[in-house]
This record gives sequence, structure tokens and C-alpha cells, in this order.
Amino acid sequence: MGVLMRTVMLSAICLGALISVGCSEQPTTAGAKKEEKAEPVTGQTALFRMYQVARSWASDVKILKLSSIHLTEVPAIRGAAGAWQVVFVSAEKSAQRSYTYSVVESEGNLHQGVFPGQPEGFSGSADAAFLINTVKVDTDAALKTALAETPVSEYNKKNPKQTISFELSKPEGMPDPAWRVIWGESAGTSGLSVLVDAISGKYEKTLH
Repeated sequence: MGVLMRTVMLSAICLGALISVGCSEQPTTAGAKKEEKAEPVTGQTALFRMYQVARSWASDVKILKLSSIHLTEVPAIRGAAGAWQVVFVSAEKSAQRSYTYSVVESEGNLHQGVFPGQPEGFSGSADAAFLINTVKVDTDAALKTALAETPVSEYNKKNPKQTISFELSKPEGMPDPAWRVIWGESAGTSGLSVLVDAISGKYEKTLH
């Protein structure tokens, strides 16, 4: 075989090897998906998810109280929270049961998704509980309503990074459930909170 023929054959073999390697390589960065971070959810979203599970415990469940739980591993977005806890009551069972919803596994016995607690006896007033269809306003809308009040907006400007928490219940003296929009981690330690009607979305009162 001549030198020219051997050179041509060697070049063809090398070219084929390069093509084979190039075809077998997979993109390492362009096609790789970035890990998605868990996002906080609004109170109404979490409540509906817990309610769907709670109905398998009792078909007549009503809401007694819903509270936000802020998690350091979840981005802070005002109007939402990384976890929520609700207390449902059942008149048929004369019992109450707490449920949590979390977007991630976290400390304090918080598990991703809906997690039920143990049923307990309920001896409180049935008038304090309310149906889920009365919760027509979500937490982000309640926050917007609260911020529309001048004293509240001024307070918020002075505390732009303060955590905002939420509680949903039927306040004493009010016929309908209301969101309590809280500047701080809890109503007991807050310098300001606002009640917003959960049915109409109207501002009710400012609390200190």
C-alpha cells in the first residue's frame, strides 16, 4: 500500500473517531436544569390544601384558626409564608385537630405537604368556627387593603423589612372571619396589626 493511501486511510479513521466522540458527548451546562427553590404560599392556598385532607377525617370540618409560620430556608415574600398551621373542629366528633402545610421539610415537626396532628377533644363555642367558603379573600389582598390605610402605610415605611404574619379567625364581636395582618412574628409582640374582613375584603380596624 502506498504512502499516500495509508495517509488517506489514517485521516479517515481519525475523522470518524472525532465525529463519534463529538456525537456521544452530552452538554453539561446548557441543558442542565437549575434546582428550583421552594416558594412560600398564600394563606388561602395552604388552607384549601389542608381542608382537602381534613375532610377525610370529618366531613363537617370548620375552621377555628389559621396561622402563618415563617421559615428561614424559604424566601421572604410579604403576603405569603413557607408554612401554615390550622385548627379544624368537628361538631359531629366533638373534636378538634391541627394540620400543617409546609413547602419544605423543616424544624418543629414541619413536613413538606400536609401533615395532620392527633385529634383532641373540643369544648369551645361552635360559634367561633366558620366554613371554608367564607374565606373569599386571600392574604396578599388583605395585606394590600391594610397598606391602603394611612397610619399603616406610614408605619410600614418606617419598618419596610419587618416580617408580616397572618392569623385567620372569627374575632370576638365580629360576625365574620377576619385576617389579622401582623407586623411582626406574632400578635402578642407586634407593634401594629390590622383586621380585614375575610368575606368582603374591607378594612375593619387597626390594633396595637
